[in-house]
Amino acid sequence: MTAQELKEQVSRIQWFHTIDLGQGVVTPGVERTPRKLRRIGLPKDLTGLSVLDIGAWDGFFSFEAERRGARRILAIDRWPESGWGNPAGFFLARQVLGSKVEYARMDLFEITPERLGRFDLVLFMGVLYHLRDPLGGLERVFGVTGRQVILETHLDMLGCRRPAAAFYPGKELNNDPTNWWGPNAAAVKAMLEAVGFSRVQQVAKDSFARRLAYAAQQAALRRAAFFPALAQSRGTFHAFRD
Repeated sequence: MTAQELKEQVSRIQWFHTIDLGQGVVTPGVERTPRKLRRIGLPKDLTGLSVLDIGAWDGFFSFEAERRGARRILAIDRWPESGWGNPAGFFLARQVLGSKVEYARMDLFEITPERLGRFDLVLFMGVLYHLRDPLGGLERVFGVTGRQVILETHLDMLGCRRPAAAFYPGKELNNDPTNWWGPNAAAVKAMLEAVGFSRVQQVAKDSFARRLAYAAQQAALRRAAFFPALAQSRGTFHAFRD
C-alpha cells in the first residue's frame, strides 16, 4: 500500500505502542515505546530463541524480538469487551512489516506449559499491576518460562525497604480501574523468587530527578498528590530459571 493509504489506516486505530511502519509512517502511540526498549535490556541477539510476549498490545516488542532473530514469537493479549483496546493495531503492523509473529487472544490465567510449552524468553511488561492476583499470575509466567523473563512494571512505596505493595481499590492510579497494585522493588524481587526463579536482578529504575518530574506532573494534572506520586516509579527486572 502507498504511504498515504497506510497513514489513513493508521489514523483509524487508537495506538498504545509507537511503531515505525516504514515509508515515514510512525504510529501515534501514547507510550514512547522505543525509549522503553532502551531501558529493558532486551538481548541484542535472540537468534534461534523462542519468545512469548504476554500482554503484547500492538506488538512492538514481539516485532522487535523477530527483528533480533528469534525463531518463534507468540504474542498474546486479552482484550476488553468494550472501551479502549483491540488487536487491530497488531494485525495492521504485522501485515505492513511482513511479520510471522503468531497471535492468540488469551488470558494470562489460561496459559499453561501443557497448552503452550515453554519459551526461552518471556516478556511480561506493563501487566503485573493490572492483576488482581499478582502472585498467581507470576506462577503462570514461571510455568511457561524456559530460561528468562523480562518484567517491567509500575512501582510504588519506594521508601519502604521491606517487600510491600500499595493497593488501588478504585481509580487512584492514572484514573484507571484496572490498576490494582503498586509493589515496591523488594516485593517484585521477592515474588519472582517465591514462584521459583533462582536469580533476579533489577536492571532499570527511574532516577530521583525523573520521579520528581513525574510527581510534579501528576500533581499539576490533579491525578495524584505530590508526595505519594514521588514514591512511584517504573522498574525492569530480569529473572532466570536455572
